[in-house]
Amino acid sequence: MAVKIRLQRKGRKQSPFYHIVIANSRSPRDGRFIEKIGTYNPMTKPATIEIDRDKAYQWLMKGAQPTDTVRAILRFKGVLYKKHLMLGVQKGALTQEEADARLKVWIDAKESRIAARVEQSRLEMEAFYAKMAGFDGSFEVEKATEEAEQAAKSILAGGEAAMRELNAVEEQEEAIEEEVVETVADTAQQVVEVAEAVTETIEEVVQVNAQAAQEVPEIVTETKE
Repeated sequence: MAVKIRLQRKGRKQSPFYHIVIANSRSPRDGRFIEKIGTYNPMTKPATIEIDRDKAYQWLMKGAQPTDTVRAILRFKGVLYKKHLMLGVQKGALTQEEADARLKVWIDAKESRIAARVEQSRLEMEAFYAKMAGFDGSFEVEKATEEAEQAAKSILAGGEAAMRELNAVEEQEEAIEEEVVETVADTAQQVVEVAEAVTETIEEVVQVNAQAAQEVPEIVTETKE
């Protein structure tokens, strides 16, 4: 049975709201499904996405195929990044603890940026309604605007700091990987040199044995004479 991770439309006309579901690929878009793992509301600014990352990851590893829109959602929420990290754990490139730490830093940074966008959107709406009400130049509105801007900047700064920390860790690991590769290359070169020396020694021994084998019959002939 082919399994898809896709959107199931809900909501009123011209006001869509979607469930993120696991369903048989042959089932109708809004028909029966196996499991609901989240929701997606494109009508808010920014869009509101709620998803169970663990369940989404488990279904991905079972072979479920996401649609293009759901794939973008999974990438946005870090599910594909988690899959990438877990494959690294399976290959021995990093430990489970390192993968969990990386994922946490990534999610914290992402959520901080989303919170900053939500705060910015709220600020814009407040400014719009204040202007419509004729309070565009009031002290209260200006004060609220400044507080919202400061809060958004603070949240965004936290997310940027987390991303810088993640980039620093990745750069450090890349440097370690390069050093390991150089060490392995040097060791391989040494092994090749030793192998060549051994080969030359073996060839010399073979030549000596061959020469000795030719000389033995001559000595035996001379002795008989």
